[in-house]
Amino acid sequence: MEVSTDYDESLEPFITPCDIKNINDFGKTFLPPFFCFIFTVSLLGNGLVLFILCKFESLSKVTNIFLINLVVSNLIFSISLPFKAVYNNSEWIFGNVICKMVGSTYTLGFYSSVLFLTLMTFDRYLAVVHVVAAMNQRRSCYAFTMAAVVWSVSVLGSLEPYFSLTVEDDPKLGKICEEYDPDNKIMSAYPEFVLFFLFPLVVILYCYIRIGLRVVMTRLNSRHRTVKLIFVIVVLFFLCWTPYNVILLMKEQAKDNLCDYSLIYPEYITRNIAHLYFCINPVFYMFMGKKFQNYICRLLFNKNVSINSRSSY
Repeated sequence: MEVSTDYDESLEPFITPCDIKNINDFGKTFLPPFFCFIFTVSLLGNGLVLFILCKFESLSKVTNIFLINLVVSNLIFSISLPFKAVYNNSEWIFGNVICKMVGSTYTLGFYSSVLFLTLMTFDRYLAVVHVVAAMNQRRSCYAFTMAAVVWSVSVLGSLEPYFSLTVEDDPKLGKICEEYDPDNKIMSAYPEFVLFFLFPLVVILYCYIRIGLRVVMTRLNSRHRTVKLIFVIVVLFFLCWTPYNVILLMKEQAKDNLCDYSLIYPEYITRNIAHLYFCINPVFYMFMGKKFQNYICRLLFNKNVSINSRSSY
């Protein structure tokens, strides 16, 4: 009787390469309420901004079109957080398709937020530095076209998690939703860092330097409240996401040492700090935006606060 010596590697359980039990134990305690908090604040804050824009503002204005798309990007990102809260509390219980969809949603929200922040900054640059040309170009058709381009690029970038993520059985952690072959990613850390971090950073810095010089030279500070608001939102984004991107880049350079705990722990911490951005920035719409403050007063106290239609947020 012949004994088959064929071995099917697919039957072997998936084993995580690093011992991250301490991180997982901490995550079970800290991350579920943390993710739920971010999701709740983001849903309420971004939802309120979206409601105010739709109720009180002209949706054909270029700035409003970009702002609505940025808010939608934040909400799309936040949708993934309840699934991550449950996942960090136990194991992945939602199946393979949801694993892929949550990964894609997370990536889509992140990529589109970066690009819309960059687009909003560039639009402010046109409106302040190239006023005459902007009057002819900054129309709703231009805004919808640029928004469509951003969403197309973001959707293409979010397809990779859908194809690379899968649910595997780990003997220690149970069912996990992870990349089955991280080495064969199309969007590795380097192009992602350049396209969705370095390039936006360079564009934004250039635009705000030019905007700052023009505002100082013409002394039109009072007319550019929107510039200040977008500047704060951009600064918040880069404060939240810069540490995480730097750690990812360092991790890519140390590929041969996957279990370098000097990088695993910082990656874990900076990634979760970065999530705060999506619940923090709606708050700044309300605290820094004069028109938003007036609109909220009208909603809460039913007061007809006088609003200058030409004033910015």
